[in-house]
Amino acid sequence: MPTSNNDRRSALVAPPSGDGCIVSSVVAFGCLLVVIGAYCLCPSAFAQTSDSRTTEEPAKSWTATTDLKSDDLLPERIPVRIIENHSKNGNQMLDKRSLEIRGTDGHFEPYQDIEKETVTVDASHIRTTMRTFARDVNGRKALVQVTEEEKHILSGDDSNMVRVTCNLDLNGRLQPVQREIVETKNISKDLEETNTTVMLANINGGLAPAFKTRELRKRAANDTVETEKTTWLPDGNGKWQLSETRQNITTGEATDRRIEERVFRSDVDGKLGQISRVVTQESESTSGEKRSVVETYSIDVPGTTQDGSLHLVERKTSTGSSSSTGERATEQKVEQTNPGEPGAGLRLSVLVDDRMVPAPAGEQSTVTIRARDSNGNFGIVSVDTTKADQIPTVQIQQTPAEKP
Repeated sequence: MPTSNNDRRSALVAPPSGDGCIVSSVVAFGCLLVVIGAYCLCPSAFAQTSDSRTTEEPAKSWTATTDLKSDDLLPERIPVRIIENHSKNGNQMLDKRSLEIRGTDGHFEPYQDIEKETVTVDASHIRTTMRTFARDVNGRKALVQVTEEEKHILSGDDSNMVRVTCNLDLNGRLQPVQREIVETKNISKDLEETNTTVMLANINGGLAPAFKTRELRKRAANDTVETEKTTWLPDGNGKWQLSETRQNITTGEATDRRIEERVFRSDVDGKLGQISRVVTQESESTSGEKRSVVETYSIDVPGTTQDGSLHLVERKTSTGSSSSTGERATEQKVEQTNPGEPGAGLRLSVLVDDRMVPAPAGEQSTVTIRARDSNGNFGIVSVDTTKADQIPTVQIQQTPAEKP
């Protein structure tokens, strides 16, 4: 890759110093076209290491197209088409996501493009670059945002990551608007700590700390994992004040697991109080059928005032199954509180039906969403269809041959 691009990455990841992230949008866009052209014509040009697998392994790629259409309840919804492309060659992966909307003439027109490039420099260094493009008044593709991420794996499975996001300003230059620093270390065999600091653009044109979090992850007996994540916000005097605490306990195995999350938030007096509780129960039968029930309790109930207690406000029930031919079906029911009659308990409000049919050349899935209207009747909100040339992970089962 050209040296100028590497220098630009280093400038983005290094501590901001006013103009450390300023890049002309014209130059950035021009360089990107050259890079994309080089990749299309010669994928090996992206190989930045001497990994022998670059020449031994074939490139792996797939494309998926999703059409989002509205129906009864949302006739004004604009039809949208999403085209996703994934390619892998050696130590480099490239993911593209294009969003198109239907114009007044009935044809789909480009609206937004996101390109994500992930390069595994070596076993301890991963570099990720994400570029977002929009369309200008003339319909031309224009770079509007760049996010650079550098992740390093240290000894003892410790790691650190720096992610910097730059937006285009009025002068056509990329300016840093967010910087995220994540440090993870293993305190002991069963205890892991992750500290995150997020800095955002301030009125002075620089970056200032906006919030920070500390997450402790503890592994206990009987496949139990306990996580506590604490968030602090700066006050007017530059001191950190406790804002929120999330406690998560996961018990059981993958085929029978329970997850409970409790959220505590500070009030005007700085006192922590529980505001919500989410309980998830996941199970899988011997035949492969999966079932998940998620119940959400909150102090905020639509249609009523707070009484200081937690109340059940939503329940999501999902079931999924697979056939011997690889076809997958998932159904989800969402029950919610009725704001017009909050004391009547939960009522069915949303139905989601997701079906995937595999084929030798790829797979096709259809997601149908139905919701209750103001009259209490169910109508189709959207029907999303995705066609992909990705070979299904579940192949059609063949009759095994007899043992000799």
